[in-house]
Amino acid sequence: MPKTKFGVTIDEKLTKELDKIVEESEYLDLSRSEAVEAILTAFFKSNSKNMEKARELVIKKEKINYS
Repeated sequence: MPKTKFGVTIDEKLTKELDKIVEESEYLDLSRSEAVEAILTAFFKSNSKNMEKARELVIKKEKINYS
């Protein structure tokens, strides 16, 4: 499957969580990019309630940023 390369900026707390996943998966020689791809794949293949939760989080974050 063709891949698209793009950059993202994430909160430091999320970066630490992502790095923890990468460290715990050292035996897989997993990169940050591969971890993000696996997380997104699981997210999009799971039930639609996750999408609603993601929308709620985006709305909450926007309210905080614009307050």
